Amino acid sequence: MINIPKGTKDVLPQESYKWQYAENKAREVCRLFNFREIRTPVFEHTELFTRSIGDDTDVVKKEMYTFLDKGNRSITLKPEGTAPVARSYVENALEAYSLPLKMFYITPVFRYENPQAGRLREHHQFGVEVYGGDNAYLDFEVISLAHKFLSDMGVTGLVLNLNSIGCEKCRGGYNTALKEYLSSRLNEMCPTCRERFERNPLRILDCKVEGCKKIVADAPKITDYICDDCRAHMAQLEKLLKEYGIEYKVNPNIVRGLDYYTKTVFEFVTTALGAQGTVCGGGRYDNLISQLGGTPTCGVGFGMGIERLLMLMEAENVIIPERENVKLYIATMGDAAYKKAFEIVSALRDKGVKAEVDHAGRGIKAQFKYADKIHAENVVTLGENELASGIAQIKHMADGSLKEVKIDEISLYFAK
Repeated sequence: MINIPKGTKDVLPQESYKWQYAENKAREVCRLFNFREIRTPVFEHTELFTRSIGDDTDVVKKEMYTFLDKGNRSITLKPEGTAPVARSYVENALEAYSLPLKMFYITPVFRYENPQAGRLREHHQFGVEVYGGDNAYLDFEVISLAHKFLSDMGVTGLVLNLNSIGCEKCRGGYNTALKEYLSSRLNEMCPTCRERFERNPLRILDCKVEGCKKIVADAPKITDYICDDCRAHMAQLEKLLKEYGIEYKVNPNIVRGLDYYTKTVFEFVTTALGAQGTVCGGGRYDNLISQLGGTPTCGVGFGMGIERLLMLMEAENVIIPERENVKLYIATMGDAAYKKAFEIVSALRDKGVKAEVDHAGRGIKAQFKYADKIHAENVVTLGENELASGIAQIKHMADGSLKEVKIDEISLYFAK
């Protein structure tokens, strides 16, 4: 037997309705905020991610699925959704459209890492991206979209963590202060952080090693070093969050794990999933488009793991409505009845009614068991007697009540 690759998971028919529910909710909230869907390839040229995410990040150094194709080109399965959308924005000259341009995606992403609960090597993201506009209202709109979606999904107890990591003008001063603080403790830190110390000390704040986390807990706070423009942007965003009743807390250690972020970064986190508590993360990336060769354009967005969201809903006992029940199941006895039943369910389906007939040649008792298993609301039994009289009985499964109806009028009865 050939088994599924490590770090991947089948979404089985009895579970797929949960995914469809989440995806439909995501599409609906994006419609309300006037976001339109974009779909990008599953794989891209590796350079896209090394240039945008940063070659010193864990994603690029440790987690990407990268390979040479038959043309000896370096190709990478996309590890996140923002960079491919940015590439598409530049390549397809989307700046020609009216800005701000609002887009969303639901896509698989790939990370080569030890599989964890809610984070597989292939997992799925719901994300949004907005290009054009540098004011804090767009940051707020992206955060409020995520907040509404999570609320609509029924999850509670989430905390919005917020930070500003400044811009190129103010980050240099903070990096100097951070290196001065860390220099005397460097030998106590993990090898990755010691390597980052020279190349990108800000990444040290993102380290998940407990010893490093304790050291950086008392490090200088980046919010004390941001410039006036970044400080005003953060103040405006906080004001909007307060005005519209979205609770948050400032967490100066949030930097996210990707180099393209500027100014705003945020995360929706929960304690219901243990250490893997981030459900949604995002922020502003005003330099990403220019880094990829496009006209400088501001951007802001987020990515949200669908697997982790469904895990959270299960942990909080949020009930996801199952798919629409079968309105009518026809149990048959004999070839003539089977043919007639197929004719009826076909007519019902044409009228938008969900109907089913037995195709497995089960006995009548087994057919009723199957009807119960698929949650059929009504069952009609067709056999020689029913065909001869032209009359059948509809059994309402919830209370067992019976109603006679002409066989030729069954489709009309259920299509009312």
